[in-house]
Amino acid sequence: MPKRGQDDEEKPGRLSTYTVKLDDSQMESLRSILSGRGWEGFDVAYARYAFRGPDCNVTGYESGKLVVAGKGTEEFVTMTLEPEVTMAPRLGYDEVHHPDWFELHAGLDESGKGDLFGPVVAATVIADRAAVEGWIKAGVKDSKKIADTQIIKLDKLIRGTHGTAVATCFCGMAKYNLLMSRPNANLNRLLAWQHATALAQALSKKKAPRGLLDQFSKQPLVQRELAKMGIADFALAMRTKAEEDPVVAAASVVARAEFVRQMHALSRQFGGQLQKGAGSLAKEQAAQIVARFGAPVLRNFAKLHFRTAYEVVSAAGKLDELPLPVPRERTEWRG
Repeated sequence: MPKRGQDDEEKPGRLSTYTVKLDDSQMESLRSILSGRGWEGFDVAYARYAFRGPDCNVTGYESGKLVVAGKGTEEFVTMTLEPEVTMAPRLGYDEVHHPDWFELHAGLDESGKGDLFGPVVAATVIADRAAVEGWIKAGVKDSKKIADTQIIKLDKLIRGTHGTAVATCFCGMAKYNLLMSRPNANLNRLLAWQHATALAQALSKKKAPRGLLDQFSKQPLVQRELAKMGIADFALAMRTKAEEDPVVAAASVVARAEFVRQMHALSRQFGGQLQKGAGSLAKEQAAQIVARFGAPVLRNFAKLHFRTAYEVVSAAGKLDELPLPVPRERTEWRG
């Protein structure tokens, strides 16, 4: 009989277990990941495959059930399953840890705020359990983690989900720049109005008792706008990294998809693919717009309150054609 401890390397200590349901493509994706890491395969009855890792074992059964067991289970789930494999359904894992995700509520997010070209788009999505379960399965998550081609597909899925309300609010670039040129104009206040407007439109389609906003300001700006609009019996919470909530993630997808569509339209007018962000390439394209079409036309493409816009127009010697105020000194974001 082997002595206690002889098989310590074969059997992980202080066992913990995580069980999840995967489809065939997810199973095979995980198999490739584990094989590529050099994990040792071993036989388990009725299993499609089983791998032995440094701190846990992973077994995938023909039924689609995946079992992770060992002292390293939590780390494996966080570092491998969550980022690499879309789990559907999660057999109660999300529902146990985040029951609020599956309740009827609104999610609010925006896109385009940091881009030189294109509008700032605010979006609201209202959904309940049935929609959330389907979106998790489809891979809906924070839009910053999704390619634009997939964004458009997921936007179509979200908008087409039965029982879901979707609304967006944004201004064309000329109107946006007009609003931002007014005395005491403030982007966060404008965005708060956009969020409140999109939310009001969504609530007119489907009532919900509460909502979650991806926080862009420490002040309750959106709540103030809702009060002005007379929207009562609705509780709006806000926090950073709210896109962890699938409904907020859906709103981020919808907002990004609309921003992408608007950028495509502006790119056709420009005659080439406009750059996202506000880096050196975007600055070069802004200079090309000024040179080809004249400085005043820049207001139809770019956010003129950006320091980059002033630098481009100033460098071209066109401030007489498009007067822009000298930017204030850079300050840290304070909400």
